[in-house]
Amino acid sequence: MLEKIREGSQGPWAMVIIGLVVLSFVFAGVGSYLTSSSGAAAATVNGEEISQQTLERAYQNQRARMEAQYGEGIASLFSSEGYTEQFRQSVLERLIGEKLIEQKAYEMGLRVSDKQIRDSILKMPEFQVGGTFNNDRFQGILRQNGFKPADFRNYLRVQLTREQLTRALTATSFTLPSEAEQAFKLQQQTRDARYLQISAEPFAESVEVSEDDINNYYQANITAFDTEEQVALSYVVLSVDDLKQDVDVSEDDVNQWYQDNKGRFVTEEQRRVSHILIEFGDDQDQAKQKAEDLLGKVNDGESFAELAKAHSDDAFSAENGGDLDFISPDMMDPAFDEAAFSLKSEGDVSDVVESEFGFHIIKLTELKPESVTPLEEVRETIEEQIATDRATEKFFELQNRMAEVAFEMPDSLEEVASIAEVKVETTGLFTRNTPPAPINTPNAIERAFSDELIQDRVNSDIIELDDNTVAFIRVREHEPQRTQELAEVKEGIEATLRDQKAQKAAEAWALNVAEKLNANEDISEMLAEQNVEWQTAEQVSRQGGQLARNMVDVLFTLSLDDKRRDVTLLTSGDVGLVELVKVNHADNPDAATLASFRQRMATMESQQTYQSFVEALREEAEVSIKQI
Repeated sequence: MLEKIREGSQGPWAMVIIGLVVLSFVFAGVGSYLTSSSGAAAATVNGEEISQQTLERAYQNQRARMEAQYGEGIASLFSSEGYTEQFRQSVLERLIGEKLIEQKAYEMGLRVSDKQIRDSILKMPEFQVGGTFNNDRFQGILRQNGFKPADFRNYLRVQLTREQLTRALTATSFTLPSEAEQAFKLQQQTRDARYLQISAEPFAESVEVSEDDINNYYQANITAFDTEEQVALSYVVLSVDDLKQDVDVSEDDVNQWYQDNKGRFVTEEQRRVSHILIEFGDDQDQAKQKAEDLLGKVNDGESFAELAKAHSDDAFSAENGGDLDFISPDMMDPAFDEAAFSLKSEGDVSDVVESEFGFHIIKLTELKPESVTPLEEVRETIEEQIATDRATEKFFELQNRMAEVAFEMPDSLEEVASIAEVKVETTGLFTRNTPPAPINTPNAIERAFSDELIQDRVNSDIIELDDNTVAFIRVREHEPQRTQELAEVKEGIEATLRDQKAQKAAEAWALNVAEKLNANEDISEMLAEQNVEWQTAEQVSRQGGQLARNMVDVLFTLSLDDKRRDVTLLTSGDVGLVELVKVNHADNPDAATLASFRQRMATMESQQTYQSFVEALREEAEVSIKQI
């Protein structure tokens, strides 16, 4: 149970269950699920289809979010057909689970009223300006994401209906304080141990491995002797970085580039402004009069910041005295922008300005004039940019010529290499899991093991290793997957069997020692014969570290009451005998620690409840998954 608590507090469900429906997720593409009725079915769930289009859009959306979060490390995996298929399958399984929850919610009579839909939309921050719902923004965002208002309301209704059941399942899970305290103290408990570690090596001399043993092991584990497919390559690499080394950049080049791109080194004028916003409301004339009255108070010397705090409808800036921080030209509404940049000096205040958001009073609080970065400060940057630009231009020119030659002369890479004046490199034999640099990218590996390159022995087309590096490869040697003959692996099998039998002999000896210890018999002579001595370990935690993992697991099964000693096999091939000496109880946790631990336990319970519920629905459902 304690191990599950640790796993549950870090597992993926912990990040998913609570807040299952996040409304802003709509604008990352999930809204396309509304079109689930179109396209061929990827699956049917109790007669309701999940279309291929729905699956594809969900897949693309999930993939985009993962690539944005984890970068190239994830992006490169999708070049593998196997990984992509597995990923699509996991997305489909999630959609099936959501469909099952949705169907159950409707079966139970759960519904969402029009008022709940409306209230949810009004509360969504995506549709708010100054903390208040803005219909123009609502309509604009829906148009931008391909929604009609009615479609969006229908989508939201489905999500909120499903969420009612999800919350009922997850939000009601709890853990009693006493239960959490007991579990915490058990998890933090440590133990003192006395143990023997018996080497299996001395027992190896007394074991025998027969020809029948070897043959039986070979037959029983025949698949373990399958070799992996291997290839050896010739390859040519072309990179921008290598080409840059041959690029000369003169002083005139730098000066000309600086003049041609001077706009890049101009820092626009920036102004820090504060404002007071009065929204139109139901009576625009009244709103304007209120703004005029506030302007009069500002002009009479009253504090602009205090007036903003008390009266501005822009709740966010009002808390900071109306401060909007620094703005640049064309950053704000055109009317606001024109007024703000017409103010001459710090402290100047505009007249009442009308924008699409309401009436503003604008105050200039700080001014940063336009500035130009001197050439000397950016010389190295410019030299690097020119070299990169020229190398990149040559890079694309060369790779196109190399691609033509690789196709026209498919039996050798020598002519391809001569175009870029580089060498043809070679690799030794390698498997899909052991590719050498630089041919260690998923797309290069897929091409290296493709039927075309292996069977036809032709040059590959361009293979992109990264944004600035390409390669051309050809297979020069190929070893297919095969099962090794017994003669090839006999020596290794014999060694394995000898080790196994030696460990079993050591285990038998250790069990005899444990039996005598448990019977309170003297074992000192037995230990001396095997040159084994007692060792101690104090404050051993459940996470281990001081002892081998198997010893730790055994140690925490022992009790001081029965004084039992237990034997365990170690992954090193040796054998361990463990005796519990002392149990060190953990201190009572403070209130904050206990509350956090209790929440983790409740979260784990809610995750398990939700998952079990979905699995139960799946067992009773008629689910048909088509080829994806």
